Amino acid sequence: MEQLYADINSKSDRLKRVASGLALVNAEDDAQQMHEKGALIIGSVSVVDSTVTASDISREVPKVVLTSCLDISKWQVVKADTKKPAPLPSTRLTKYVITSTLEKWPQGWVVIDDKPQEKAC
Repeated sequence: MEQLYADINSKSDRLKRVASGLALVNAEDDAQQMHEKGALIIGSVSVVDSTVTASDISREVPKVVLTSCLDISKWQVVKADTKKPAPLPSTRLTKYVITSTLEKWPQGWVVIDDKPQEKAC
């Protein structure tokens, strides 16, 4: 995700190894919208305090739902041409709850959906 948002010419090839379905489509769409507005996001993201809130590991493709805290406080939105910070709303959440659905594929766990909960953590 960090690479996709930080480089206007980035492709989602690496992201496709760990994300699919709505999670991948939403990430690609979000990055493209930012880039079309002339913005990049640089810095790092942390996922902390993950808890399995649902699971079905007896199905053919095991699935779990994680509830985590997504910390984007070290992400900075900058203008692509100048790399200067872009103005952001003061009410913007930088640490919020996210619910992610993962499936265990042959290559490992893959995020197939994630939903920000618009709730601080």
